[in-house]
Amino acid sequence: MTGHAIVAFVPARDPDRALAFYTGVLGLRFVRDDGFALVCESGGTMVRIVTPADFVPQPFTLLGWEVADLDAEIARLIAAGVTFEDFGLTEDGIAWTAPNGDRVAWFRDTEGNLVSLSAHAEPLG
Repeated sequence: MTGHAIVAFVPARDPDRALAFYTGVLGLRFVRDDGFALVCESGGTMVRIVTPADFVPQPFTLLGWEVADLDAEIARLIAAGVTFEDFGLTEDGIAWTAPNGDRVAWFRDTEGNLVSLSAHAEPLG
């Protein structure tokens, strides 16, 4: 499917609460309510906030964003009330550094979904 746009799906018990978080805190652009999902856009990717039956947040990362300045984004989100996950991987409890120099920080959205921010030591591709 190389060359085709990716569409991301975010499950939510409370789609309006999730929309407020994804647009107000994370800065996604709201596009429309299409009757099936609340549609947002992030960096050219469509993000659909959906309400599945029997939704249970999973223990793995659902979405992630690559950012140029991880520390600045962490500080911005902390100021907006976001709490970062401490998986015991770091000294500061926030950003983990992989052996290749990539750095990652995780937090949960309003629905309990695990999401991440990352800064790569080398450009992908």
